[in-house]
Amino acid sequence: MTVAIDAMGGDDGPSTIVEGSVLAAKQGKANIIHVGDQDVVETELSKHESESLPITIVPSNGKIEDTEAPALGLRQKPKASIVVATHLVKSGKADAVVSMGSTGATMASAVVLLGTIHGIDRPAIGGPIVGSAPNQVILDLGSNLDCRPQQLVGFGVLGSVFSKVLLKISDPKIGLLSVGSEEGKGNTQIKEATELFKKSGLNFIGNVEGNDLVTGKADIVVCDGFVGNIVMKLTEGLGSEISKYLTESMKETIDSDIAAALSREIFKVTNPAAAYGAGPLLGVNGISLVGHGRSKQNEIAGAIATAKRAVEVDFINQIQKRLSKTLSTLTENEPDER
Repeated sequence: MTVAIDAMGGDDGPSTIVEGSVLAAKQGKANIIHVGDQDVVETELSKHESESLPITIVPSNGKIEDTEAPALGLRQKPKASIVVATHLVKSGKADAVVSMGSTGATMASAVVLLGTIHGIDRPAIGGPIVGSAPNQVILDLGSNLDCRPQQLVGFGVLGSVFSKVLLKISDPKIGLLSVGSEEGKGNTQIKEATELFKKSGLNFIGNVEGNDLVTGKADIVVCDGFVGNIVMKLTEGLGSEISKYLTESMKETIDSDIAAALSREIFKVTNPAAAYGAGPLLGVNGISLVGHGRSKQNEIAGAIATAKRAVEVDFINQIQKRLSKTLSTLTENEPDER
């Protein structure tokens, strides 16, 4: 198992990426290919006992920043780290690619180099974001801001495979995030997607509301990326601020170690994605994972482990089979619509 990692991605640059990947290699997660500025990566590796570990370097030139338009970045920087790392998967030299860098650049590289699975217009990003429902998958979380109803059904299929294969939920329940649980509540997008979901053959349970996210009423919650990204960042922000507030307000009454432990627990509840490190780009024809830029060594090691797991369970073929079945069901129920 070989995982290519974008060594130049992440808020802390190569130092944290290398530290996390060395940890993963020591844990026997996978063979690691660092893609980045060779001198910089070698310098970081020299800080660790890595000589005997299955780690290699493939040089690249520059990185695509978060502030750059992804498509333009791909054209102007064809040797950027994420592009070279993704190409290793395309060429078969790596089984998966992981990046903590620009989500847009990671997505664009995957779409251009790996292509999308037949039947998927746009890939999606999804995963658990609420600690009280750690196996609930919410998607899209930011890669598709404007979506047609048909694309939401595609997200439902992608989430269904994610739940079945990686979370071991046999028949995941799918809900549409809306302003009311009653059928008919929501905008035109939600109403039209509801009719398509009813004919999809998926385990569709109707609308779910924002307060249902903390209870895990649905195993998969579908929304467009505009809504999903706001929900995710609100959850993360609340967790961070509640943690700060409680530790500050109780610093005079409880032990500092207890306060620190409380802060960590609140973080876990509001940031379950940290356990996975990164989530796969759902719908691309290859294993490509993207994580938070602020990820530390444990999250990076977790991302590499998740990438390995996705390859082991034949994640891409699982999606292709399930998607083909759903598209066939939709075609049978809507013979005049293509």
